[in-house]
Amino acid sequence: QVQLVESGGGLVQSGLSLRLSCAASGTILSVNVMGWYRQAPGKERELVATMTRGGSTNYADSVKGRFTIGRDNARNSVYLEMNSPKPEDTAVYYCNANIRYSTYDMDYWGKGTLVTVSS
Repeated sequence: QVQLVESGGGLVQSGLSLRLSCAASGTILSVNVMGWYRQAPGKERELVATMTRGGSTNYADSVKGRFTIGRDNARNSVYLEMNSPKPEDTAVYYCNANIRYSTYDMDYWGKGTLVTVSS
């Protein structure tokens, strides 16, 4: 069983910075892609940013140039540095990890951390 635990959410003023962190624990052979998704009230969950084990990144257009994703493969952890957040970035942020086992891969999700950006 794998658990993802997020931390770092909260209230932040627009234009400042906030850092989200997530650590995976449990029976882990290897972690493929790790990333962050978010879900605003009344909207579907959407991709924010992902990073492969090799360091390739993918960002939503809405956060490019403002958010930075990074990971520590040795610690099976990922972070999201949110610079100059906007009120429209307000959402529950979920950590995601694709775990590789011997014959299959499986996706895991954290419980989410709420980020509220005030204007």
